[in-house]
Amino acid sequence: MSTDSPAALPYAGDALEALIQRCLRGDQLAWELIVRQYWRKVFNVAYKFVGKHDLAEDLAQDIFLKIFKSLDTFDRRANFQTWLISVSRNLCIDHYRSVRKERETIDRDVDANELSPTSHDPGPIAALEQRDRVVLLRRALVELPRTLRMAVLMRDIQEMSYQEIAVTLGLPEGTVKSRINRGRTELARHVKRLGGAGWTSAEPHREPQR
Repeated sequence: MSTDSPAALPYAGDALEALIQRCLRGDQLAWELIVRQYWRKVFNVAYKFVGKHDLAEDLAQDIFLKIFKSLDTFDRRANFQTWLISVSRNLCIDHYRSVRKERETIDRDVDANELSPTSHDPGPIAALEQRDRVVLLRRALVELPRTLRMAVLMRDIQEMSYQEIAVTLGLPEGTVKSRINRGRTELARHVKRLGGAGWTSAEPHREPQR
């Protein structure tokens, strides 16, 4: 999302109150004006937590969505920007805790056999290599934005169909396929960056040729 347009003008006082009222009535344009004005501030808060531009953009979009849903809780006597930043920080903290919990869940629950092809009676060296690959893949998975990670796990680990994933996530199948493709590409990149350049199975699954 790019909202750093120099044409974005500051709103305050009665003008800001009018925008908020329009948002509460479902005026999408009014909300876009608010997002345009405060995007950089929210993005900066998110970036301090995740340290990566693409992750910060995803997180900032999630923050604005949640702020929109809770806009009716804003006390008009308070400063809107102060409230916005406070809510953003709290949501970033929640995100950090969620990611940490999800990382622990992946480390604890994902079976090695689910992340790599099964091998019949592997020798000790082969078994050690397989464990190393599993650790590497786990580390690479938690580097993905949550939206891409969920799509890859559902398709390649849980082996759900595109339609099942679309229904579960409430998304069009085209969006699901796009996320899976992006997720696999990002996963392969992270595996390589983390030291798996020689691992030809960086992508956990390839679609069959039709």
